Amino acid sequence: MRAVYAQSQSQEDPLSGLVVGELDRPQAGPGFRRVRVRASALNRHDLWSLQGVGLAAENLPMVLGCDAAGIDDDGNAVIVHSVISSPGWEGDETLDPRRTLLSERYPGTMADEVWVPARNLVPMPAQLSFEEAACLPTAWLTAYRMIFTVSPAAPGSTVLVQGAGGGVATALVSLASAAGFRVWVTGRSREKLDQALRLGADAVFDAGARLPDRVDTVFDSVGEATWAHSLKALKPGGALVTCGATSGPNPSADLNRVFFLQLKVLGSTMGTKPELQRLVQFLLATGVRPEIDSVLPLEDAAKGFRRLHDGAATGKIVFRH
Repeated sequence: MRAVYAQSQSQEDPLSGLVVGELDRPQAGPGFRRVRVRASALNRHDLWSLQGVGLAAENLPMVLGCDAAGIDDDGNAVIVHSVISSPGWEGDETLDPRRTLLSERYPGTMADEVWVPARNLVPMPAQLSFEEAACLPTAWLTAYRMIFTVSPAAPGSTVLVQGAGGGVATALVSLASAAGFRVWVTGRSREKLDQALRLGADAVFDAGARLPDRVDTVFDSVGEATWAHSLKALKPGGALVTCGATSGPNPSADLNRVFFLQLKVLGSTMGTKPELQRLVQFLLATGVRPEIDSVLPLEDAAKGFRRLHDGAATGKIVFRH
């Protein structure tokens, strides 16, 4: 079958291990169902896999991709939820210490077909295209959980999104704006800041800029580069919700500020199947749709990986199968 996969790994040159070619079809696990993939979406997780983060070398070659929408063997249009909990786990699968993502232990979605546990399939409504639906399971689900499950801020509050342009950031802006938050965004690119305004941001600022007022919640996926600014941007009692650290995972904690101002630092990872189902319903109710940077045929996946690696994407990169 056609597949986009990691053949080798390199911290310095992750794209050197990327292959677009043929692989044997995966073997189905017990309780797994096949999805013939119509569209898959690219995430930074895929670049990390090529760098050796989260993907063990002994599992190579590994089909990449966490996100997909397609058709199951019963002819149903489905969205693939990529968080795979361990057998017998009940409740929030993101809290399962033995959980994994597609493309870590099990082959991912950037192939003609993917096999996933039956419980990981969510019906795809006809109002969404396969390309739009494929954007949801990682970046958009992460943003949904950050806003509506983890953050204590209510609609009408002022929130700050650090780092305009990425998949999670564009989802945060779109979802929070549609839900009635006042959304401020920082970024380094005028093009990406203009995009944030188009998606519903109320104001945009250069990275690290002094803000006109402090905010109720900061959503930060950047890490070291923005951490100090995020803490300084918060009102007393405010919350910093973090879902990642693309610029590095070891910022200065600034504990004096945290305890003196009674700030909350809250971690958030991916999301649950029920949250994915609610995200789909939110899109249907509001008319919000994922911001798509580009749609490429699967054969041209290397171009999409290069675009993400170089920081050129403004929204999601999608592969059509």
